[in-house]
Amino acid sequence: MSGIVLFYALNRVLQATQNPNFVPTLLVLGAFLVPVVLVLWVYEHPLPEPIPASPVVWNFLWGGALGVIVAGTLEYDTYRALGVLPLLAVGFIEGSAKLLVSIVFFLGWRYRSEMAGLLFGLASGMGFASLETLGYGFTALLASRGNIGLAEFVLLVRGLLSPAGHAAWTALVASALWRERARHGHAGLIRATLGAFLLAVALHTLWDTFQIMSSATFVDWLGVELVSGFIALLSITLLVRRYREARRQAVAAASAANGSHRNGSPS
Repeated sequence: MSGIVLFYALNRVLQATQNPNFVPTLLVLGAFLVPVVLVLWVYEHPLPEPIPASPVVWNFLWGGALGVIVAGTLEYDTYRALGVLPLLAVGFIEGSAKLLVSIVFFLGWRYRSEMAGLLFGLASGMGFASLETLGYGFTALLASRGNIGLAEFVLLVRGLLSPAGHAAWTALVASALWRERARHGHAGLIRATLGAFLLAVALHTLWDTFQIMSSATFVDWLGVELVSGFIALLSITLLVRRYREARRQAVAAASAANGSHRNGSPS
């Protein structure tokens, strides 16, 4: 809530003063507000294992930035090679790029709970979404020749939808990696992990497909928006279900550990 108040106050000051020095602050705050708040909300809830803030920050900043750099480079090269960039390739490239830093922590295997994987994936996806939103907001500002209202609209829509996009898709794959390794004891390409990745790519591809579709009539526009809303709702529902399941497993593991400790302790 405080972040929304701050964004509103900054917007009012910008409108009143027309000082362009406030524009970068408005763009950064609008792009990072929702992603940072969501990651903090998950991190501040009780976790099944001690996780310092630094791995979360690494995934948010480095995971997001490296994901944007790698995805942008590969998508540009693919565009030059194919002439037309398939949306399926975009989903595959971005889905892989966002996981790079999380996979480093996965291979280190210091944090072993599924909740850790979900948190790292969420942070990386949100970092990626923040930088992408910042780019879209800046592009909208330039294309509209300084229309702050249009830039704010882009920041608002993309910010509110970010949990149902990159964050959800990356968290689903990362949580599957951690969950399957905990179950099977190795980091091989498990069917469930591959299925989670393909599901994330499919949702990403469908989302992009309907976002670029042109609407000749109001009915067409309404149909596209309804389908897009369904994809967003499905993505966030899958994320919430995965989050709740990871927390239930953490509680069960903690209860089992406490029971074993009590049974093994001297009377």
